[in-house]
Amino acid sequence: MPFEFLPDLPVKAVLPALGAALASSNRAILEAPPGAGKTTLVPLALLNASWREDNRILMLEPRRLAARAAAQRMAQLLDEPVGKTVGYRVRLEKVISEQTRIEVVTEGILTRMLQDDPTLEGIAAIIFDEFHERSMQADLGLALALDAQQVLRPDLRLLVMSATLDAKGIGAWLEAPVISSEGKMYPVDTVYLTPAEVAALDSRPAAKLATAVPKAIRQALKNYPEGDILVFLPGIGEIKKAAGLLENSLPETTDLHLLHGELPLPQQQAAIQPAPAGRRKVVLATSIAETSLTIEGVRIVIDGGFSRVPKFVPRTGLTALATIPVSAAAADQRRGRAGRLGPGICYRLWSAADQLHLLPQLPPEIREADLSGLLLELAIWGTRDITTLHWLDLPHPAAIAQAKDLLIRLEALSPNGQPTPHGRSIATLGLAPRLGHLVIKGQEVNEGPTACSLAALLGERDMLKPLESYRNEQPDLQLRLEILNGQRPHTPGFVIEENVLRRIREQAKSLRQRLKIQDAGLNPDAAGLLTALAYPDRLAQRETSGKVRLISGQKAQLATEQFGEAEFYAIAQLDAGQHPRIQLAAPISKAEILKHFAAQLEKTQEIKFDVNSNRIVARQLTSLGALVLEETSLSKPDPELVAEVMIKALLERGIERLPWSDAAKKLRQRLAFLHHYFPDAWPDLANENLEETADEWLLPHLVGLKSLDEIARLDFFEILLAFFPWEQRTELDRLAPTHLDVPSGSRIPLDYTDPASPVLAVRLQEVFGLLDTPRIGGGKVPLLIHLLSPASRPVQVTKDLRSFWNSGYFEVRKDLRGRYPKHHWPEDPLSAIPTRSIKRRS
Repeated sequence: MPFEFLPDLPVKAVLPALGAALASSNRAILEAPPGAGKTTLVPLALLNASWREDNRILMLEPRRLAARAAAQRMAQLLDEPVGKTVGYRVRLEKVISEQTRIEVVTEGILTRMLQDDPTLEGIAAIIFDEFHERSMQADLGLALALDAQQVLRPDLRLLVMSATLDAKGIGAWLEAPVISSEGKMYPVDTVYLTPAEVAALDSRPAAKLATAVPKAIRQALKNYPEGDILVFLPGIGEIKKAAGLLENSLPETTDLHLLHGELPLPQQQAAIQPAPAGRRKVVLATSIAETSLTIEGVRIVIDGGFSRVPKFVPRTGLTALATIPVSAAAADQRRGRAGRLGPGICYRLWSAADQLHLLPQLPPEIREADLSGLLLELAIWGTRDITTLHWLDLPHPAAIAQAKDLLIRLEALSPNGQPTPHGRSIATLGLAPRLGHLVIKGQEVNEGPTACSLAALLGERDMLKPLESYRNEQPDLQLRLEILNGQRPHTPGFVIEENVLRRIREQAKSLRQRLKIQDAGLNPDAAGLLTALAYPDRLAQRETSGKVRLISGQKAQLATEQFGEAEFYAIAQLDAGQHPRIQLAAPISKAEILKHFAAQLEKTQEIKFDVNSNRIVARQLTSLGALVLEETSLSKPDPELVAEVMIKALLERGIERLPWSDAAKKLRQRLAFLHHYFPDAWPDLANENLEETADEWLLPHLVGLKSLDEIARLDFFEILLAFFPWEQRTELDRLAPTHLDVPSGSRIPLDYTDPASPVLAVRLQEVFGLLDTPRIGGGKVPLLIHLLSPASRPVQVTKDLRSFWNSGYFEVRKDLRGRYPKHHWPEDPLSAIPTRSIKRRS
């Protein structure tokens, strides 16, 4: 189509420059604001390019609705039906013919086309529309297309079109010329909430929107008598909530429309088309309406301020949808919708101060989502190292490793990263790797129809919608398969979403037809096994009612009473919050796990100390990760493993609670004395040091023992003494003797309780004639002498015996003569005969 026949939209002015850029370069960047007309005018203009010859132009759109709408608008400009010059191809729908030269496709379809034919024969150019949305499929498609262009198709044109990204930065990254188009934007007034209004709202997104959105809609309808209203909400749940609150409360001349990707096509088109004469419309939409689509008649935008994006959580290996504040760029896109046809108004349901804290752009999906599908496609492409391709943003290495681990578990990749035949089959299905694995393995276990239905079910939104007043959960996947099978089991507190049910059945039917699987009815009892095949990393075992342990060891909540308190479960959907809650699951039998996961089972010995019996308990476990499937008692466990468990249990109780004999305790006291005075020659055997070295001095003696009673029979005196060679033991007795001979002939034990001051406790009469204080430690340490009465009560404590005889003795003698008058208390103790007898003198 010649340029002059194209509608007079802003981008038309730069079409000659764009054509010249693509004539001289195989890459280009087009920067054009929303409403400039790039989606519809650029592909039509490129039909005239000489380098196109008679080949096709592919244009990628991030959503099915946008792809259909773009194709319809271009066909309308050509005054042709869709499917002639301009067609589209989306999941489960294709409207093209041999005459089609512009084909609008969703992003995943380009990846499949490149994998099937890396040369892209018959394709002259690929246009990446709305690239600023940075979907993972768009990033992958561009990386593969750049690789194909460099190696196989240098004549292939690549055009990246964006509204809000840094076009110069992308141009430098791609080494491509940048063409910029001025937009045609009417002035849009922006109204923020006051700080007081924000403070009055609930901080939770859903509750906040339920209050603020209906109020803002009614206010806008009252203040502005003309123009349609476009309302941005994060998801389908919020849209339906707002619709319910607005029902029967809008003016008679105002129609309410919903707009999201799961609606049937006629309802989507009704939301996009202009309102009939004399009527207004309110469109409640997801972010699907931010770009590409032109919704006729909109003059008023109400922005709820939130986006719903996938977030990958490395801790759990799961991707969860998170509701987060909108980015500043997306907020500008939304605001711009009010100024396409004339002056407009934008209500932002946040404060002007909050606006300053919005992120400029949200992180690209490749940095946030599950990478298993991306990694499988790269492996099939022949890329082992992701960094060898041209990426605007590289994903996190941890996410890559986790995705590779999952693909190996799904048998889609070999351990060295090569795609397996099974992995190639998964990729052709256009499903997430988990669901593709489910379908193929489901055929192998003769559950093909059920596998197709379950894959479609898991890929869709839940068909069961809880009633607002109903608080219980319904996680049963078997129940949902029964509904798909035409049964209507009693589901109190829930209603069946007929649109979702219809889409699931359509997708299941499409899968069966592609795989040539006969529709033989469903087997809901196979739900557990099939779910486990798709989610082998999410098998779980019941711990208590309402709580399960996942194969990773993580704990999660599950309404196990819904399944008759089964022991094992396959988990399909898990809320990966701080306290994980399972939302979709099915019971699986132990026999099914043992059969279908036999290669992953481990047999291990579990040896632990039972505090109730004070004995070692040994079992052989058959386990799958943290799940215990079978256990049997072991009569002869590995003695060394038993000893290691025993010593750990002993140390947990504390080293002081070992069954130390009196002899062992006294030996430790003597050694403490030696360490105090000779630290370089003698070790410190305090509790903490004995704990640190227990593997050396205690562990060998525990081999073969299984209980505390057996440990109590150990000779800890000899165990400690074994620490020292014979020469050092002799030195021990010389430096720290156990007893000392006194003048009476008695052999008196020494007390080493205080390592700094050992004690000799002896009756006074037994040391008559002993002039000086005895010393130990090779003569280095004087003993602390406790001089005792005949009744063995201390009468004097001294370290200087000579001084005692010279002065202190006479006071003590006077006292003792009074208390023990019949005993001999000589005036000259040094010349008196020592005696150990305590008999009274005759």
